[in-house]
Amino acid sequence: MQMNINKFIEVTTNLPANISVLVKGDTGIGKSDVVKQIGEMLDLPVLDWRLSTFSEGDILGLPELVDGTTRFAPNARFLSACHKPHLLFLDEGNRATNEVQQIAFQIVLDRELNGHKLHPETRIFMAINEGNDFDVNEMDPALTRRFWVTELSVGAKPWLSWADKNNIDPMIKKFIKKYPAHLMHEGQRTPGEVYPYPASWDRLNASLAHAGLKPSSFAGKDTPDNAFYFCAGFVGSATTAAFLDYVRNYRLKIGADEILNNFEEVEADIAELPSDKKNEAVDQVILYLKEAEVNVSQALNIEKFMKHMSDEVVVDFMQNILATKNKHNIKTIHKVLKTRVLEATRSAIGV
Repeated sequence: MQMNINKFIEVTTNLPANISVLVKGDTGIGKSDVVKQIGEMLDLPVLDWRLSTFSEGDILGLPELVDGTTRFAPNARFLSACHKPHLLFLDEGNRATNEVQQIAFQIVLDRELNGHKLHPETRIFMAINEGNDFDVNEMDPALTRRFWVTELSVGAKPWLSWADKNNIDPMIKKFIKKYPAHLMHEGQRTPGEVYPYPASWDRLNASLAHAGLKPSSFAGKDTPDNAFYFCAGFVGSATTAAFLDYVRNYRLKIGADEILNNFEEVEADIAELPSDKKNEAVDQVILYLKEAEVNVSQALNIEKFMKHMSDEVVVDFMQNILATKNKHNIKTIHKVLKTRVLEATRSAIGV
């Protein structure tokens, strides 16, 4: 069963706490990030155990001699999930050694380790990688039946929906929306080469923000010197070249024809324009209306357009329309803007 990110979050956050979740998927699609996001949503501290790096002692604890008897010292991290609700995340489950897998499955099956029982509200998630990039140990089908199982699929549309809620830079979202194939590399992979994955776009976004190199800050401008190196280390040279070319050539100027006739297609771009560029767009519309008559559909688009403008700009826009002395345009535009203009005027004079 395949499931996108949003549906996976919706279902798993509503499962009973004692139902363990097994999520499968290709490497780099963001399984770990989504599980950690679920922990935050449920207000559960996440214990992230990357089983591929664990030995038996890392889970069981080290042996100690107590009153002449050898016991395993309790694993402090596991004990924390026994005393209070946590999300225990067993990552890379099928890359662990057989010995570590058996201990992990004991935790899943019995919800305890060395006599220490998990808190009833502690949740268990396990993630396994699919694909041919890594050596993996196949899981016993009898064990997988003890999980609620799904395969996480990440297409551009659900990823963009996720990105809207996770502060991904607008230029990254626009690039993926226009070129969805760059979200994740498909096909053959050369060992040692870097390729784009959903998780790598997330890390790139955070790293660029940390470095003061948000792509939206240099859209339509020359690319900062270090931007290529930041990007290539996360999504590879080929995708980086395409992405930075898109950002560099991104147009910040939106014409009157697009605003009046295709407003829905450019509304998101208008919302993100800086104030000076919004004012330029208003000037373009005013100039257009000096030479042409507006129809009802265009007037409604003007109404939507003005919702993105300040009160001062709205009043100034209407004054410019009145100055054209085009009775048709004045009547048609005033009909859709009169309430907004009145509110803006009252606000300006403090009424």
